[in-house]
Amino acid sequence: MAQSVKGMRDLFGAELRWFQHIEETARRVFGRHGYGEIRTPILEELDVFKRSVGESSDIVNKEMYQFTDKGGREVVMRPENTAGVVRAAIQHKLLSSNDPVLFYYIGQQFRYERMQTGRYRQFWQIGAESFGVASPESEAESLLMLYSFLKELGLKQLSFSINSVGTPESRPAFHAAIRAFFSERQEQFCGDCHRRIETNPLRVLDCKNEGCQAALAGHPVITDFLDEGSAKHHARLKELLTVLGIPFVEDPRLVRGLDYYTRTAFELLSSDLGAQSALLGGGRYDGLVKQLGGPEVPAFGWAIGLDRLALILQQVRGEAPATPPVLLIPLGERAATAALQLARSLWDAGIALQLETRGGALKKAMASANRMGIQTVLILGDGELDAGTVTVKHMATGEQESWPLTEVTARLGTA
Repeated sequence: MAQSVKGMRDLFGAELRWFQHIEETARRVFGRHGYGEIRTPILEELDVFKRSVGESSDIVNKEMYQFTDKGGREVVMRPENTAGVVRAAIQHKLLSSNDPVLFYYIGQQFRYERMQTGRYRQFWQIGAESFGVASPESEAESLLMLYSFLKELGLKQLSFSINSVGTPESRPAFHAAIRAFFSERQEQFCGDCHRRIETNPLRVLDCKNEGCQAALAGHPVITDFLDEGSAKHHARLKELLTVLGIPFVEDPRLVRGLDYYTRTAFELLSSDLGAQSALLGGGRYDGLVKQLGGPEVPAFGWAIGLDRLALILQQVRGEAPATPPVLLIPLGERAATAALQLARSLWDAGIALQLETRGGALKKAMASANRMGIQTVLILGDGELDAGTVTVKHMATGEQESWPLTEVTARLGTA
């Protein structure tokens, strides 16, 4: 029997309904803030990610699906979407004015990594990217939008973890300090950290190895090495989050897993399932647009995994919010013809309706309605047709009533 490729999966049923509800909520909330959707290709040139994510990152070193296509081009299945959005913005000259450019995306990403609960090799992300504004106010607004989005979905125990990683100009002093700290206890760190300390010392702080995290006790704190502008920026962001009533903590080890971040880096933590864990992350990346060949444009963004978010919401809230369709059951060939006509008028009016087309016994159709959680059943037989009515059964109470056929659309439209 044919099977899906390991790490890739099919979506349907209750889980897919949560995906759809999350996507609908995202479009509604982000639209209120003036963000427009962008869709970029799944395949990108390898260089887009080497130049953006960074050759020292685990994504580039270990996790990318990359291959040579039939034209001899080195391509990858996108492991994240920020770089693709930046590439698209540059290619289509979307950043040529002084106006802010606000995008969100919903799409699949691919990473060849160890699978675990809620994490797959093909996974979905929702993200938002803001171009053209360097202020902490723009960051606070983006974080407020994210916070509102997750609150609207029903998550309650949310808190931001924030840090500032400074600028490329201010980091050398910190790099020197962390290298000196590392050299005194290098035997306590893993092989990956020995590579990272040479290519990008910040990434040592991001190591997931428990021994490395223990060895980092007492490490130099990057916020002690910030330039004046970055320090003021960080202080202002914290002030704004406080004014907005958005909970946050500072984490001096938070650097995120990508090389392009400048100044603000953050994760959003949730304890809705008990132990607090990171739901998503992001930050500022003022140098990335220029790095990929575009103008010097500041930017800020974040991304959240849909797979894990849907899993959490399913566990916290159960079934995704949905209005079950009405079921229309015709009894007999004459009624089947009339039912198609009635169903068409209801569909044209925007009413969610499922039409029973199998024929057969009413008992079998009603059993299906029970299994599907349908609340309202319309029954149309010869008696109803002769009387110009339809029998309506309310499944929650078992009550039945008769409606004139001419009033069905109006009554269901106001139900």
